[in-house]
Amino acid sequence: MSRIDLINISKSFDEKTILDNINLSVCEGEMVSLLGPSGCGKSTTLKIISGIIKPEYGDILFNDVSVMNIPVEKRGAIIVFQDYLLFPHMTVEDNIGFGLKMAKVKKSIRKEKVKELLHLVHLNGYEKKYPNELSGGQKQRVAIARALAVDPKVLLLDEPFSNLDIKLRDSMREFVMDIQKRLKITTILVTHDKEEALMMSDKIAVMLDGRIKQFGTPYEVYNYPVSREVADFFGEKNYISGDIKDGLFVSDFGSYELHNQNALNMCAMVRPEDIKVFPREYRSELKGIITKKKFAGDKVYYDILCNNKSIKCSVNSDIQFEINDEVSINIDFGKAIFYEEVEE
Repeated sequence: MSRIDLINISKSFDEKTILDNINLSVCEGEMVSLLGPSGCGKSTTLKIISGIIKPEYGDILFNDVSVMNIPVEKRGAIIVFQDYLLFPHMTVEDNIGFGLKMAKVKKSIRKEKVKELLHLVHLNGYEKKYPNELSGGQKQRVAIARALAVDPKVLLLDEPFSNLDIKLRDSMREFVMDIQKRLKITTILVTHDKEEALMMSDKIAVMLDGRIKQFGTPYEVYNYPVSREVADFFGEKNYISGDIKDGLFVSDFGSYELHNQNALNMCAMVRPEDIKVFPREYRSELKGIITKKKFAGDKVYYDILCNNKSIKCSVNSDIQFEINDEVSINIDFGKAIFYEEVEE
């Protein structure tokens, strides 16, 4: 179990910058997610930590000791890839024990370790089976057991659930969370799935264009995104422009008292769930027309044309309106996040 520090890590391929001055600290026993879209540098970061790829600049510390000159096989950072990469000609027990065999661990010790890991990943009785006899979830558990067999300092998971169906994905997430907490192993998870990151992580590093844009707890990055680009990654939002006048944010959709704001122009980020929808007769200055409706089980999502702007909102499914209905809306600016408007 190690503390991991990335210091000013940069990497380019074919003169294209992939990672631009990455700084990240992962405490012992933490689960940290690298969250971002394809091409943002998540997997490259993981491979640099493991030693598969060398950065052009920067340093990597495990427990305050640089590992830059330590080769992959001795670094103690094991990656579990989304494609499992099990050896098809080997049984489950041989796959799990492969790293131990390469390390010349005695057969008796190796066998006992494999037995422990089979129990840990709930695959007792599967030791003689081959990968083609396993389900996707079982293969993933074998891959995780193989990674854990060598007692890594850090476990690196590169989108490990993306090949699984939804039901199996949910159960595997719970399984990995349980294993990680039980073993208290430092873990870094690469994902583009915001729900996965929010649910599984102690901390989240939001990555865009080769940079970490925000690092914090799931609560912090979801509720207090530092910028519009970070906020946009966590689902649909409404952005309402306004002016600052005498300490008030004033917009076409209402006003709200703001303190210590020197900017003249601000933008309020309002989540769809923070907009209430009522029948037209409700006493509200804001009226609109329903233009779109999407039913999603316990929620209904509406697009409402109000003051020549499309407003997105979500309400409980027991509140039903139809397209072209005129409605009243109430925006809770108290839950909004305000950003300074920047002219592009």
